[in-house]
Amino acid sequence: MKNINFKNILGTVVLALLTFSCSNSILDETPRTDYTPDFFKTEEGIQGGLTSLYAHTRYFYGQYYYMVCESGTDEYTFAQNSNGNSIDPDLTIGSSSNLNASTSRGDALWNAVYSNINTASGIIENAAAAGKSESLISEARFWRAFDYFMLVQTFGGVPLDLGSGVLKFNTTPSRTSVRNTVPEVYTQAVFPDLKTAIDNLPDAGRVTGGVTKTAARLYLAKAYLTYGWWLQNPGNIPTYPDSQRTDPDGHDAAWYFQQAYNIALDGINNPGRFGLQPTYYDVNLAQNDRNNEIVLYSDHIQDEYYNGSSLSYATGGAPDNFAGWFTTCNYTLVRSSGVTSVDREAVQWGGRPWTALAPPYKVFTNTFADKTNDSRYDGTFVTVYPCNVDKVPGRQNPVINANGMPVKSGEPIFTFLDEENPNVVYPNGAGSSSIGGGTLPGRADWVINPSGISRIFYPGLWKLGPYRTDNAGGLGQPNGGSTRPWNIAKFSELYLIAAEAAVKGATGSMSARDLVNVLRARAGKWRYSNNGQWSMGGDGTKIADNSAAMTAATPANIDIDYILAERSREYYGEGYRWYDLVRTQKWTEYASSYTICGSAVGDHTQVEYKRNIQPFHYLRPIPQGQLDAMTMSDAEKAAYQNPGYNK
Repeated sequence: MKNINFKNILGTVVLALLTFSCSNSILDETPRTDYTPDFFKTEEGIQGGLTSLYAHTRYFYGQYYYMVCESGTDEYTFAQNSNGNSIDPDLTIGSSSNLNASTSRGDALWNAVYSNINTASGIIENAAAAGKSESLISEARFWRAFDYFMLVQTFGGVPLDLGSGVLKFNTTPSRTSVRNTVPEVYTQAVFPDLKTAIDNLPDAGRVTGGVTKTAARLYLAKAYLTYGWWLQNPGNIPTYPDSQRTDPDGHDAAWYFQQAYNIALDGINNPGRFGLQPTYYDVNLAQNDRNNEIVLYSDHIQDEYYNGSSLSYATGGAPDNFAGWFTTCNYTLVRSSGVTSVDREAVQWGGRPWTALAPPYKVFTNTFADKTNDSRYDGTFVTVYPCNVDKVPGRQNPVINANGMPVKSGEPIFTFLDEENPNVVYPNGAGSSSIGGGTLPGRADWVINPSGISRIFYPGLWKLGPYRTDNAGGLGQPNGGSTRPWNIAKFSELYLIAAEAAVKGATGSMSARDLVNVLRARAGKWRYSNNGQWSMGGDGTKIADNSAAMTAATPANIDIDYILAERSREYYGEGYRWYDLVRTQKWTEYASSYTICGSAVGDHTQVEYKRNIQPFHYLRPIPQGQLDAMTMSDAEKAAYQNPGYNK
């Protein structure tokens, strides 16, 4: 297959001539008069437009948009070095949280997708005149549906007419806008495009990373599932713009749940080139990126020109891939007899520490309660930070660490314990470790109990850690943006979509328990201990099959709470969680309180915090930049905004 060449994107992508335009869509020196319907009847226009459809995801995935998806859920709260980007959506009472149209980072999504939607419409309307097949045009259909699905989940009803008619390619500048209802967005934009895409996309992508039937099936199944929940509305959550919870096509929620199940099963039974990796560790291992479980990803590579930013010191702006920094605590503060013993390193356990998002206590005691049989805890977090003084010329090796014991490079310097140990002795304050690390008799590493995890020191998110091939035996470039792809969708989700639909009443050849157990059986298989390697001489080889124990532990009757728990174990920290909790209307129940220790070094005292999650928060605010750009009256702008945010 061909690789997508992104290097000329900015010189060929269409400009959406409306207030939704993204400033990154086109270089200023390119004449805007070129972007007419005729442009999409040319080879250059079609190829440039299609390339831009793939590239636009880099302007929200791996960005501050991640805060919209994770902060304020049961997976993450703000950490010690946070600013408004993570504090505002967290909604913690007593914090400086102030979520509004100016502070919500949903703007990253909104600003990126509308120019892309218009580009897709230009291709859909005109590519056939250039002799292009429906298979290729369906790539544009997929991305238009994808963008509208992301918008309707995030903001509620959104505009389908960008100035030239519903779903029409727009060349007319427009500074007014009318929002469609949620049912209109789903039934006019999302469902039809995805159904056509399923019929016409190939089993294997046209290019490396290209969209496929499997991707279209996954998103149509997920859209049907989400819309079924919306129709049912078990939590009586308000929608906007106001509309009846009825389907224009006359179907009820049960019909949509069954369709979600059927299409997800079709995807499982007709996988094309996709499938499950043999172990959970393999899914997120950097050296195994772009494996056959990844159905859709936003690509980055180790090429500075391609990535559009410095690979040695990135600034944290689009199109950098830097969300992994948020979930990384400042592990470099640790000391061994006054000596720095863990430096920033461009490896998957390390990277750049921004200390912006911290996991609450119940992540470790509830979500990942089983850390022995289930490999997903080990395949998600960094719980052991190794000595790497050998990567720094002239640095002492070994160093003297806890209990006055020596630690060599490649051995543990500090560890977040898997289970609570009452024998841990903490110092007052930072102590000799400088991080408030405790000691256990006979251990050379500093240790912290799960109950001692705080806003300043917590396990990192191994999944999102960096990977470079140019470290040359040194620390590499840990301050550069990640050169790894951002995984958007995985084949495994087809099983959990079908299982959730089954919980909601759908029936078929596999029960919810059958579907969940496919993933739980895989989770019981180990081939490597990610965190255990440092106490195993650097070789973490661990051959174990706990599949029988994992599947036996699955309840006979699966409910939505168990599905949500499995989704968190499978996709923890990958940007799914807010959408999962909003879809199922469980956000308030799951995240209205949480427990974590404070922000001071050495603070191991747990505090329970409350969040002010209101029904209107189930939609994010329309960005202030959109409101400011429209020439509408204040009353019209207030009516355009989602209720609760006009303050």
